[in-house]
Amino acid sequence: MERRVVITGLGVVSPNGVGIDNFTTAIKNGTSGVEFYNELKELNFSCCIGGIPKVSEVLKRNYFTELQLRNFNSSGILYGCMAGMDAWKDAGLSITESSDKDSGTIFGAGTSGVEKFREAIYKLDAKNVRRLGSTVVAQTMASGVSAYLGGILGLGNQVTTNSSACATGTEAILMGFDRIKAGRAKRMVVGSTSDHGAYLWGGFDAMHVLTYKHNESPKTGSRPMSATASGFVPGSGAGAMVIESLESAQERGATIYAEILGGDTNSGGQRNQGTMTAPSSEAVQRCIKNAVAHSNIKPKEIDVINGHLTATTKDYLEIYNWSKALGLKGIDFPYINSLKSMVGHCLSAAGSIECVASVLQLHHNFIFPNINCEDMNKEIVSLISEQKVPQVLIEKEVNIVAKASFGFGDVNACVIFKKFKA
Repeated sequence: MERRVVITGLGVVSPNGVGIDNFTTAIKNGTSGVEFYNELKELNFSCCIGGIPKVSEVLKRNYFTELQLRNFNSSGILYGCMAGMDAWKDAGLSITESSDKDSGTIFGAGTSGVEKFREAIYKLDAKNVRRLGSTVVAQTMASGVSAYLGGILGLGNQVTTNSSACATGTEAILMGFDRIKAGRAKRMVVGSTSDHGAYLWGGFDAMHVLTYKHNESPKTGSRPMSATASGFVPGSGAGAMVIESLESAQERGATIYAEILGGDTNSGGQRNQGTMTAPSSEAVQRCIKNAVAHSNIKPKEIDVINGHLTATTKDYLEIYNWSKALGLKGIDFPYINSLKSMVGHCLSAAGSIECVASVLQLHHNFIFPNINCEDMNKEIVSLISEQKVPQVLIEKEVNIVAKASFGFGDVNACVIFKKFKA
């Protein structure tokens, strides 16, 4: 028997808010977490702005012991563990001495411990191999975040890390969904994380895909769907959910934020205009259509699309693909928003942070505003009604949200969330 899968816990570490309450307030108010970083200027970056969560040393110690923090230098693992632990607590679950065979994690990452790698390389080049420390492997292995989180929470089911570029977080949620639906786990902590900083963002600056026009006005730099969009703003952080079978959630009397109806992941195979860095429209449309069909809904039932929308020349193409896949345009098109206008593009963490924002809209009945698109892209306006790109908070009943993420390598993921009804 296939099980219904619901969301019972949320956690987030975002450039514009750490913790669900702070994050909810920020996205409702259209608060930007993008700032100027002098370090980037000193390293001769063209883009000197970015999104980095504000995590104090005091806050770190609410999650990690002094021993765990000794020689610890992996921002991605830090963010992922914080978000995952918060989601676990939010779901009303406790940490016990024994492992929980019914609970696991699929927690994605693009890279792990970039700063720790750099530190290790310098020590090795100086022939100080004995000074590397005992945690360098755990902090730099691809599955570092799931290994740390699995140990902290005592997870005894599947514990693994996925990696699919910017589609990572949305893909992780769908992988956990499939495992629970098949009855192979009662609950899963799902999400993704991304390190911050120059050593991760430098490659994108070299590719000229980051904006260089807003170093003096960082809050206005991330401009999805704007006529003056000039490239994305790099960001970092983590998003997490506890998802579980409906039977398990009801048995525990847990708060249910939303239900996951279904979704799809696929690839364009880097064919049909798809490349390593650009998605194939055919595959994107197929992914959206399959997600809708798998969720057993009609396109017109979708209230809000939380888009990938990165503030590049591909924004129009994405909305064109949504319109073609759903068969909707003009005023009939759903509302659409992009969290990246407030936090930048959080890379491998983008999908999970944005999925958390999607679920919050369902649970609290609001549509968060798009900021920095007061000068709407005319091509987009020719395809969908400008009214469907809200620039102020809308408080209204929201029943279904579609969220999609598209990643380097021509990979796609789309998930459908619905307000829970027993």
